[in-house]
Amino acid sequence: MAANAHEAKMAHPRMAAGALFFDAAGRVLMVEPTYKDYWDIPGGYVETGESPLQAAVREVHEELGITPPVGRLLAVDWAPSEAEGDKVLYLFDGGQLSEDYLAQITLQRDELKGFTFVPSGQVAEHTIPRLARRILAAAEARNQTAPVYLEHGQKPDSRAA
Repeated sequence: MAANAHEAKMAHPRMAAGALFFDAAGRVLMVEPTYKDYWDIPGGYVETGESPLQAAVREVHEELGITPPVGRLLAVDWAPSEAEGDKVLYLFDGGQLSEDYLAQITLQRDELKGFTFVPSGQVAEHTIPRLARRILAAAEARNQTAPVYLEHGQKPDSRAA
């Protein structure tokens, strides 16, 4: 009985992972999903038995048809949601996409309408606030030695109570 009571209190968040890719001008790659009314980054939910890094690589391949190297972890974001349940989101550094990879992009048409590179100053115009905060914090973490921890896309010490 005690084990069941303990389990009932444990969090069971869904996990998702994505990759940030950039062009030579430092703009971030964003994709336009068919099933959302805002732009996103390549990525998706982590499947059972899959690591977040494996999920990011798989999702990039499924959505864009390419398998570029995906580098280090940039950000972990805890995103509780009454509607969707708690989520933990991992963002990895995809680096600058080469011309070869750009030429090979083949969109998964049932999921994506298009893609574009967006300057950091315009990310918030393309997506929802918490995702914009997450993308910008992760992009900034590329210049740091450690990943950044976020809650709703913000560093906890900068969050309003």
